[in-house]
Amino acid sequence: MDAAAPAERRPSLEEIVVAGDPVRWGAAGFVVEGDVIRAGRVRVRIMPGSAGGGIVGWVLRDLATTDLDGLATRASEGSGTLGAEHPNTCVGVDHVVVLTPDLERTGAALAAAGAPFRRVREAGDGDRPLRQGFVRLGPAILEAVEAPDAPAGPASFWGVTFVVADLDRAGFLLGSRLGEAMDAVQPGRRIATVRRDAGLGLPVALITPEPARGG
Repeated sequence: MDAAAPAERRPSLEEIVVAGDPVRWGAAGFVVEGDVIRAGRVRVRIMPGSAGGGIVGWVLRDLATTDLDGLATRASEGSGTLGAEHPNTCVGVDHVVVLTPDLERTGAALAAAGAPFRRVREAGDGDRPLRQGFVRLGPAILEAVEAPDAPAGPASFWGVTFVVADLDRAGFLLGSRLGEAMDAVQPGRRIATVRRDAGLGLPVALITPEPARGG
């Protein structure tokens, strides 16, 4: 009897590298171990003292190429991580957002790496149209946004949304540093944006987990 073919390995997010202040991240309810936050199966590595803030790169496993339309990318050389218990109840990374002036070009680069868009969505309105491409990268989703105000040139990192088990508890901890919770685009979920004065150095949101599926 022939052996079963091995399962196809798809690119998976292991680490996000952020320029920021570990003290500020700790004050926002994340446990920072040295320079690392263990958010579910994804590490968030903080580079203190880096100018400009924001996401400066990421690490992915099982890529065919690291040429991802300008996104600073390293191939994984190790294994994944196990999450820590965070005061803000973070249990993982939901999605990473990148901006692109050309969704087709960015999508072609991702496809060449083994991570083609699984869905493309038309959003916005007549004055501010935008398109979004989505692909799952293991424990998280990449959301690529083609928007009128996306900077010219290659794709660029923009922000990250974390999953929290208890958004109300996170809101109590952050206080005025967290915006009002509202219904997310995904049915059954709620989301809130961390305000700039929290000092995390990039757009961050917190979202509730996906609702359990019946049956």
